[in-house]
Amino acid sequence: MSQLSPTDLLTQLQWRYATKQFDASKEIPSNTWDMLEDSLVLTPSSFGLQPWHFFVIRSQDLKEELLPHSWGQVQVTDCSHFVVMAAKTTMTETDIDHFLKRTTALRGGEIDALNPYRDMMVGFTSQMDDAAKLQWAKHQAYIALGQLMTSAAVLGIDACPMEGIIPAEYDRILGLKEKGLTTTVACALGYRAETDKYAAAPKVRFEKSEVLTTL
Repeated sequence: MSQLSPTDLLTQLQWRYATKQFDASKEIPSNTWDMLEDSLVLTPSSFGLQPWHFFVIRSQDLKEELLPHSWGQVQVTDCSHFVVMAAKTTMTETDIDHFLKRTTALRGGEIDALNPYRDMMVGFTSQMDDAAKLQWAKHQAYIALGQLMTSAAVLGIDACPMEGIIPAEYDRILGLKEKGLTTTVACALGYRAETDKYAAAPKVRFEKSEVLTTL
């Protein structure tokens, strides 16, 4: 298996930044985008339950509709692909059973053999009310955001994570409440514009000694 070198990985992470201006004339090739979608699907989650859904916005009309609820940030309309990451508003035993059926379908074996794991997951989720479950699910969605941004950087795709949005309006426009979902965070992806001055700006990070301790 080919492996990205440590130096190449750091180079790409140094290259990436929160893109402020996208070149609206450039689109991410479909084969590259397919890989980024796969990276989202492969995101790890607590217990493997994947309490999320990802909406890839390509429609320009829909991007324009979301823009006023995104603090006017034109990354929404100028990017190639706009991803809205939604969290499940609750987690039920039905969701857990759906995951276990998928597990046996892929790994084989009898579903009853997974009862101890089921009991553990049910025990964990039953201790939380819906507000706590939602907070937990939103935390999982941020893992997906990190995976998507890193994967994009490795492939030379620009990205901008966006919390400056109005989730309730996104939910209304995308019809998420009816789906048992709510907007958590978004990410614009595409190619940086040559006029984006932030592309060449030094990264502002604290020294490693301030943020990292080895014990």
